[in-house]
Amino acid sequence: MTWEEFTAEISQLDNIDTIDRLVLGYSTLGQEMVSYHVGNYDGPQILIEAGIHAREYPASLVATGIMEYLATIDNLAGGVYCVPIANPDGIRLVLDGNTWLNCPEQREYVSNINSGSEDYSLWKANIWAVDLNVNFDAMWGGGAQNVFCPAPGNWVGYYPNSEREVRNLIDFTYSISPALTLSYHTKGEVIFYGFESLTPEQIERDLEYAKVISSVNGYLPTITSNSTGGYSDWVSMYLEVPAFTVEVGSAMLPTPIPLDVVPNAIELNRDVPIRLLERLNQDTQQ
Repeated sequence: MTWEEFTAEISQLDNIDTIDRLVLGYSTLGQEMVSYHVGNYDGPQILIEAGIHAREYPASLVATGIMEYLATIDNLAGGVYCVPIANPDGIRLVLDGNTWLNCPEQREYVSNINSGSEDYSLWKANIWAVDLNVNFDAMWGGGAQNVFCPAPGNWVGYYPNSEREVRNLIDFTYSISPALTLSYHTKGEVIFYGFESLTPEQIERDLEYAKVISSVNGYLPTITSNSTGGYSDWVSMYLEVPAFTVEVGSAMLPTPIPLDVVPNAIELNRDVPIRLLERLNQDTQQ
């Protein structure tokens, strides 16, 4: 799959009358970061984020498929926002290599970090080699797999929230104030919940919502451990609402996961936001 083919898949959402489109910001290299919204603006809002790890771009296609499905549902009990491509520059590097980069120094920079290889298929980071999902100011730098110099993955950056893509997500999340967030990644078929900043009561609350997700997709609820600086971690710490990292695709699959896994992952997850909105409304009424 090329970047052009990938973005054409995502852009199918532009053609659906019941889906609203908003440019929430731009990547380091000036590519659009887009949010889509389906459903009502009244009632609880869920935010789906995907594609923050470049090599996990199939998760963006899963999120897109979920939104296409939700657009066929009448009278959603709230609304769903989706940012399907949280790391545009990184995903383009994975799909097209570095030849599209206009700056020779930028091409040399990513090539050196990639050990001179033209195969960027395992690249997780953005174009500055910062892993966006460890760059958030949520116990930044405290993760077991964090590294502290530029790398294809796991580099925390020079300081928290240093990257434009991260700041865009933070600003957008504050602006819509979601009741719950879902971050789609690959792989493992697990649902990570319960960042360590939360109180025991909040962790128990999040487990109950994780069970709702699991009842739909069959994935295993797993408490977050030794992982910090992620988007879900930041949501948990600063918004104190349920935030989940959902890993699609079997752990036995190669990385990136094959694209033929995407339709089944959509099928398993497409009703997740519906069930969550129902539960959020029930809890609001109690």
